[in-house]
Amino acid sequence: MPPSEAPGKHSSPASKFFSEIANRASQGAGRALTFIIALAAVIVWAATGPIFHYSDTWQLVINTSTTIVTFLMVFLIQNSQNRDSAALQVKLDELIRVSEAHNSFVGIEHLSDEELEEIRIKCERRAKAGKDGEALVEKTSERAEVAAERASGAA
Repeated sequence: MPPSEAPGKHSSPASKFFSEIANRASQGAGRALTFIIALAAVIVWAATGPIFHYSDTWQLVINTSTTIVTFLMVFLIQNSQNRDSAALQVKLDELIRVSEAHNSFVGIEHLSDEELEEIRIKCERRAKAGKDGEALVEKTSERAEVAAERASGAA
């Protein structure tokens, strides 16, 4: 992609804002410090159980907190996964485009599951046929060598 076509050039401000928030949150969520903070919060919550007599409100605090965090993290993780997947797909498409691979594979991620399965089966058949062909060539080469040795020994 030429530098003049900067990524995200046509993104809406809301999309850019969400991407930035999601990116920072997903990076932060994967850090050891974040885990330690979450673990500390659970330990503090558990330690306060006797103080609050393990009341329904005490339990509701942790249940509500974890539900909200989990709910929001699902969207952040999905956004991060979508971006990673899209970036990887673009890289693969570019590698296919500049290699001897079939350019017809560029964009197949947009096909239906059935169409993808059909392509996968065809690729597996071609790969098996290629292996079978290589094995046949190798066997023929070995026979040719044996025949050549016989011929040179007989001469």
